[in-house]
Amino acid sequence: MQDSTIQEAKKQKLFLVLCGIFLTNALIAEITGGKIFSVEGLLGIPPANLLIGGQRLDFNMTAGVVNWPVVFITSDIINEYFGKKGVKRISYLTAALIVYTFITIFAATKLPPAQFWLDLNNTDSSGNVFNINDAFAKIFNQGLGIMIGSITAFLLGQLLDVFVFSWLRRKTGNRFIWLRATGSTMFSQLVDSFIVITIAFYVFGNWDLKQVFSVGSINYLYKAAVAILLTPVLYIAHYLIDNYLGKEYAEELSHRAAHE
Repeated sequence: MQDSTIQEAKKQKLFLVLCGIFLTNALIAEITGGKIFSVEGLLGIPPANLLIGGQRLDFNMTAGVVNWPVVFITSDIINEYFGKKGVKRISYLTAALIVYTFITIFAATKLPPAQFWLDLNNTDSSGNVFNINDAFAKIFNQGLGIMIGSITAFLLGQLLDVFVFSWLRRKTGNRFIWLRATGSTMFSQLVDSFIVITIAFYVFGNWDLKQVFSVGSINYLYKAAVAILLTPVLYIAHYLIDNYLGKEYAEELSHRAAHE
């Protein structure tokens, strides 16, 4: 009885930790998503100048993609041990908190700034004069289209990931962890990569479909590459969790999750 209580406590702690990692990284990705950075500049290499959809594009990414791989892998681990219900619960909660975050940030940008704050922060590092309140609002205020696109893409991507992961697990049993994890991520992110920019910049913006296809393709190439590169991390996470829970109990949880 005591062993059962200890196992249940470990299970609850594991779920809380995984949900915390998932939620934190999803929110950070949404908040930092307004910055676009150059991958080639980061690596110190010439621009890729890829020809995609009739346009030549470089690898310019939203800063939010830095955290999304952690969301991918955490989602798959939650699915592995806590099943579809576990992933859906944290996905719905995260979507609600993303909306709450956007609303709170929007309200913060409308608060009247203190004069001393404006006076103390009225020049940049080069001595150029600027309005920090306008800069704050410009950085943090993402448009309605981006918010709707982000929420829609996030939820749809997560639900697709859950479905494909569960389907592959039924087909492969306990074998090929890499296949169900990487396969589900690559499929769900194919949809995610295009949904968010289609809603944000085609439906609510002035992009044409060629631009949507081009930028979506670049984003997906990155996400697919990261999903493959993270495969060893997935096995390390499984090893650590199995040791924490105990091999037998971890397998029991995984079997239960697969047949819920």
